[in-house]
Amino acid sequence: AASPVLALSAWRVLESGGSELDAVERGCAQCEIDQCDGSVGYGGSPDESGETTLDAMIMDGNTMEVGAVADLRRVKNAIGVARKVIEYTKHTLLVGESASLFAVRMGFPYEDLTTQKSLSLYSEWLNRSCQPNYWKNVVPDSSKSCGPYKRREEVTHKEEQTGSQRNIRNHDTIGMVVIGVSGTVASGTSTNGAIYKLPGRVGDSPIAGAGSYADSTAGGAAATGDGDIMMRFLPSYQAVEYMRMGMDPAAACQKVVSRIQKYAPNFYGAIICANTTGSYGAACNKIPGFAQFHFMVSSPLLARPTEQVVDCI
Repeated sequence: AASPVLALSAWRVLESGGSELDAVERGCAQCEIDQCDGSVGYGGSPDESGETTLDAMIMDGNTMEVGAVADLRRVKNAIGVARKVIEYTKHTLLVGESASLFAVRMGFPYEDLTTQKSLSLYSEWLNRSCQPNYWKNVVPDSSKSCGPYKRREEVTHKEEQTGSQRNIRNHDTIGMVVIGVSGTVASGTSTNGAIYKLPGRVGDSPIAGAGSYADSTAGGAAATGDGDIMMRFLPSYQAVEYMRMGMDPAAACQKVVSRIQKYAPNFYGAIICANTTGSYGAACNKIPGFAQFHFMVSSPLLARPTEQVVDCI
């Protein structure tokens, strides 16, 4: 979900004649600057070693081109770097240190993504014996103590924790879908990923079809939530395909959520969908502490960006 400021900054780009892709980039970049919810941009969600790294993706629904970066270090404008991947390379996804080197070649400055806030989040986590974390089947016991961990000789398959409970509000994403006057679709995402993740972890956000998807012949979608689970289902791609079959956006979103529920009933997640006629909808999975999903809409029919709310299913 985005704030009114982001919806407005994206909307103004369209009003001033900018492209749908420009609008997505501007809206997501505003969120990176504003550190939306602490879950996008610098200074939030430190990983296991205390570093903040960024993931972002942008997609052009006319050409089906995608630009994405993952595990981006020391560069703040992740969505801007993702856009440059489309404009200056024949690639789709660049990762890690190499993505940072590419960013510098494209003129982005190296900056420290750590802040007092992310340092204090990290030290509090260490003081809590590194709880919660994302390890399983290791010694020492990852549910009670910090690493370094090694794999246990014998793996006993316990019921896998989905981790949803602990992720509510400490892991989120800015996701945007922009539909132009002529039905042209663009989409994008930006996030600093799951808090206390293993270094090198990449979630759903920079993966085309998972974090977001845009197709100007059908519509666009963007997802937020527990990316480790959601990316396995390519929810944004699936939602767009449901809309292509004629399903209305709200129903398409709901069907995607119910597909994931079969395998991970307790997952934390939501998806927004919009078709080429400008209809839109959203859906989320109902779990304790997460019963509704809020998202912003700007359209010619609305005087100003308006917050919409859906009840989770």
